[in-house]
Amino acid sequence: MTTNATPTSAAPTRRRGIEAARARQAIWLLLPTLIALAVVAGYPLYRTIFYSLYDANLTSPDQRTFLGLGNFWFTTDGVGTGFLQDPKWWTAVKNTLLFTVVSVFLETVFGMIIALVVNSAFRGRAFLRTAMLVPWAIPTVVSAQMWAYMYNDSFGLVGRGILGGQALLANTDTAIWALIAVDVWKTTSFMALLILAGLQSLPGDMYEAADMDGASKWTQFWRLTLPLLRPALLVALVFRSLDALRVFDIMYVMLGPVNAAQTSMTGYARQALIDNQLLGVGSAVAVAIFLIIMVIVVIYVTAFRVRFD
Repeated sequence: MTTNATPTSAAPTRRRGIEAARARQAIWLLLPTLIALAVVAGYPLYRTIFYSLYDANLTSPDQRTFLGLGNFWFTTDGVGTGFLQDPKWWTAVKNTLLFTVVSVFLETVFGMIIALVVNSAFRGRAFLRTAMLVPWAIPTVVSAQMWAYMYNDSFGLVGRGILGGQALLANTDTAIWALIAVDVWKTTSFMALLILAGLQSLPGDMYEAADMDGASKWTQFWRLTLPLLRPALLVALVFRSLDALRVFDIMYVMLGPVNAAQTSMTGYARQALIDNQLLGVGSAVAVAIFLIIMVIVVIYVTAFRVRFD
């Protein structure tokens, strides 16, 4: 009996040893990446949170005074000095969220249509695939400046030629829609590429079976394509939403630093940090942006059960 029990008890021990060795190997392989993340992301994040608690100037960060949460919310002599008490901050938040929701929605719809067209067999498909990448390949600063000229009310093709001299970018209420149009023009091809990759991974025999059963193309789209495409589509939505929430370059180039501060959260942070030299307030705004994006991503991933594998 003793002779038979030894191999049985040794097998789990050997398996645990192999698993522990694999875990150690995985840690060593991940260690360079973790160190790089700690240096390039963790330390700047720590310093940003640190300075958000102080009254500090960008030109002399060592001469600082501890404020606690005073950069966020502080009232003295009946006047609120925290950035959360500034109506311009909340205007920037509202415009950023409007920009994100509308632009990502339109890019998803148009990207889906383009991906479905490009995924079908027709003459000139290779040319169309190349052509749709042109807006995305243009650097954002270049495309923003190009559209700023087109929106110009004196000589622009859109501002003067189509709208008859209406200055869209001069008013924040109309400028946000002009900016959404530019972002949709530029980034729809990116969404189309992500959706196209998901479409090409779908099994073709399933559609052949649906054709034999007499299912229409519309039914196949709603019953087969969309459910199977859901994981890839949700990952694309998360990435685009994150990118849109951090938008800065389009608004800064097309509106200038002052109007960009009322149109985007990042523009507001840049104005506080660079123009006003307020290191503490700028860091506090950056922390608030980080928390807003983190909360939205957690809600996104939890609500839609997004898997990144």
